[in-house]
Amino acid sequence: MNMTKKYNLILLFTFLLSLTSFAQLETPQPSPASTLTQKVALTDVTVNYSRPGMKARTIFGGLVPYNEIWRTGANAGTKLKFSDNVTLAGQEVLAGEYTLLTIPGQTEWTIILNKDLTLSGADGYDMKEDQCRFQVIPEKGPVIETFTIEFGSFSNTGAQMSLSWSDVVISFPIETKAIAKVEGQIKELLIDGPSAGTYYNAARFYLDQNKELDQALAWINIACEKRPEAFWYTHQKAQILAKLGKTKEAIATAEGSMAAAKANKEGDFGYVVNNENLIKELTGKK
Repeated sequence: MNMTKKYNLILLFTFLLSLTSFAQLETPQPSPASTLTQKVALTDVTVNYSRPGMKARTIFGGLVPYNEIWRTGANAGTKLKFSDNVTLAGQEVLAGEYTLLTIPGQTEWTIILNKDLTLSGADGYDMKEDQCRFQVIPEKGPVIETFTIEFGSFSNTGAQMSLSWSDVVISFPIETKAIAKVEGQIKELLIDGPSAGTYYNAARFYLDQNKELDQALAWINIACEKRPEAFWYTHQKAQILAKLGKTKEAIATAEGSMAAAKANKEGDFGYVVNNENLIKELTGKK
């Protein structure tokens, strides 16, 4: 290859590199993306949307036509996600993520939560995929230059979600299951007390760490009392007794666990062998 061809190739390569660098140029977006996560009572509500500006334009009835589906923002469709089941304006909404659409009107707006997360507006919209749909009355407010979604009027069980742009404000209530959730926690923690599994896991942790074995034995005894049929609990008790040097009690406990495992119609889950091995290990220590 002569020098002229080499030079031309170098120029071509440099030109292609310059094109690549221009292709990666990042500039500010006219409708910046925003993610808002708000704790409403005990429920996390997350909104992902883009925020267009007025820019001296007529918004509702102009840029955003009346009585047509609006993506409720700019760019990709606005997404609304709930960590728990909630009610919106009295309508049940299951935990999960939805596309938020609206139909603006001069005297009434329609709020839509749709299960199709690929929507960015009316294209492809199917009413059959609606999780809920309800109407709200728009209110006049101070002029807001940038489209804004926010939460306010918080209570122990819910909040108001508001959409504001231009001089229009749309608000609707979100109610959570916070009271039932708290009552469930009270029952579990204060009335019923910790479950057998909680005591078992705590005892198993101390056994694995080879520490506080007397406390581990107290906890595994409670677990076994709550679930006497759980032969795997009894096996862990035998191991704790063995670590405490209570060999005869450990062997007797392992034998009881093995008998229960053999009698279990759904299988022994390997605990027959586990108990046999523990008994063999302990027999020489008697």
